Amino acid sequence: MGLTDCLFTRTYKGNIYLCGKIQTMIIKGVLQDFQEFFKHPKKVSIVIHTNPDGDALGSGLALQGILNKLGHQSKLLIPNMYPSFLSWMPGLEEALIFEGQHKELRSFLYESDWVCCLDFNSLKRAGTMQEDLLKATSNRMMVDHHIQPDMDNFSLIYHHLDVSSTAELVYQLLAETANTHLIDTTIASALYVGIMTDTGSFSFALKNRQTFQIVAKLMQYDIDAERLHRMVYDTFTEDRLRLLGHSISNCMTVLDDYKTAIISLSLKDLKKFRYKIGDTEGLVNYPLSMEKINLSILITERKDQIRLSFRSKGSFSVNSFANRHFGGGGHPNAAGATSNLSLQETIKKIMEVIPMHKDELSYTY
Repeated sequence: MGLTDCLFTRTYKGNIYLCGKIQTMIIKGVLQDFQEFFKHPKKVSIVIHTNPDGDALGSGLALQGILNKLGHQSKLLIPNMYPSFLSWMPGLEEALIFEGQHKELRSFLYESDWVCCLDFNSLKRAGTMQEDLLKATSNRMMVDHHIQPDMDNFSLIYHHLDVSSTAELVYQLLAETANTHLIDTTIASALYVGIMTDTGSFSFALKNRQTFQIVAKLMQYDIDAERLHRMVYDTFTEDRLRLLGHSISNCMTVLDDYKTAIISLSLKDLKKFRYKIGDTEGLVNYPLSMEKINLSILITERKDQIRLSFRSKGSFSVNSFANRHFGGGGHPNAAGATSNLSLQETIKKIMEVIPMHKDELSYTY
């Protein structure tokens, strides 16, 4: 599909577009509904998921920039603190963070006409903000690319699995509603960061040429792509780099028979290297650089729970794996979950379930 193709001219079954045997694209609402959302100034809360990444922040900041140019009163609402390596992004200084600004955030949220949820498919992904989102009487719109979106809690849905990122979807939505003329260097840079980070600097989740066509369009706004890459990937602290080395050297277990690598980090490990939010970002991807590894798992102990990150290359679905064994999910090659077991109990469970998937993991990619 080219950039000029109109998604809304396709065949609908109700308000949901069904593509092939699975719902790779879902639109709840019609083109006029989305146009009306942008057209008439209103108060809009832009909400992103807990533990925000570059795609959530980039798409959120870009949409905020567009809405404010159109005369809306919009604000980015974030459940918890974002990684320090993304703190330079223009506009974040105006965002409200629930962890430390819950009164101000709730006030804005409850007064909003619309809540636009970006880069998550269910209100539970808003973490501590979930209850407030359910209480708010605002209309809700979802823009997302994760598997199995919640259809019931949103008035409008713009969802597609076969895209690189939510930032790419935001650009598509702006194109469909004739609002790309409002993009400037700052907005284009935010969208670029979203696409760049959700593709691992253009190394995965590249399913169609449209991703590169959109990036080419963004380059026309004089963004400094080299600087953006440097600000995201070349700003490690010494502690973060040493934590990376420690994780690979001392905390990684390789299961050759199952083509799997597991990294487990305890609270003690994190404290030793003065862990800050974002310091383990991307860590789960490193074991996949080994030719023999098809599945990588990062297990991180936190004060109240165990966090799991799953990555794969090739045909093994970590979304199915995470959902089946831990109630998590995400994408076919990138997923997450939490565990209420102890760190050692979680590791034990992982060790018990991986042999169940030996045949699925026995391929050369």
